Amino acid sequence: MRTYLSATWAGAVLVLLALLVPLSALSAWVDLEIDDTDRYVAAVSPLASDPQVRDTVAGLITDATTKQIDAGPLQGTVRDFLHRAVLSFTTTDAFRDAWDAANRTAHQAVTAALDGDTGEAVTIDLAPVTEQVRKNLEENGVPFADRIPVQHTDITLISADRAEQLRRSFRLLRTGSLWPAVGTVVFAVLTVGAAAVVGRLRGGPVRRRGIHAALLATAVVGLGFALGALVLRAVIAIARSRVLAEVPDGETGGAAAVYDALTESLRTTVWTVFGAGLAVALCAAALYAVRTHRWPGRTRRASVDEPGKSGSHDRRIGDD
Repeated sequence: MRTYLSATWAGAVLVLLALLVPLSALSAWVDLEIDDTDRYVAAVSPLASDPQVRDTVAGLITDATTKQIDAGPLQGTVRDFLHRAVLSFTTTDAFRDAWDAANRTAHQAVTAALDGDTGEAVTIDLAPVTEQVRKNLEENGVPFADRIPVQHTDITLISADRAEQLRRSFRLLRTGSLWPAVGTVVFAVLTVGAAAVVGRLRGGPVRRRGIHAALLATAVVGLGFALGALVLRAVIAIARSRVLAEVPDGETGGAAAVYDALTESLRTTVWTVFGAGLAVALCAAALYAVRTHRWPGRTRRASVDEPGKSGSHDRRIGDD
């Protein structure tokens, strides 16, 4: 009966932690990164050097520009020329500054979408980038640079339908803030403490049984954190697939790079929690095995400590 109850208890702890760990990580991520403009911009700022983002930006600006130009049979040549010029601009400091400005503005769209203020897709407006491109190319005498339209040219991050589906989840995560993480830690500590108390009440050497029960509980908790980390990794991968599935083909590369940049801290959390949880579980299990191992000398000594045995017998056996 005790074995059955222990297995049930361990399974319940594992399931709860498998749910609490990803919930805690996602709530903290929304509170500390998605809701904070500076941290949001800092997360996506390095993407100014990402080849996929640069190519996506260059392609969108070039497409918008060639729609304003009629070069006849040379249309393809003009397009290729402009694309190379814009792509070259994306390697400059001016582009990186414009990219940061565009993302600072985009963060407002992200928070508005999560708050439910709009029913539109979440996008990055490239107008600040386009303005800098036009200015740079005009200063360098690039033909047709004055035809580049400074207008809303967007990289879609989340489609309108997907944003609507995600809104409720993000509201829940925002409400939770850091409290799920605090609750998860408290739950883990209480689990170990409760196991130690129950172990003491089962009889036998009180202190030893309490320690053994606490070690087993620690091993289960460690495994629970590791399992929760794997669940979080699966959630990130599934969400990525679904979000990108509804992004226009020409913008998928840039959107994927932005998604990966924003979730980088979550992926780091996954492997940190997984490694720490697994290490705690293995250490606790190893210590439990060492403490409960029955050495031959100890077994023989325990056999003569039964009621009715004299102390002289104990000494003789110990002297063998």
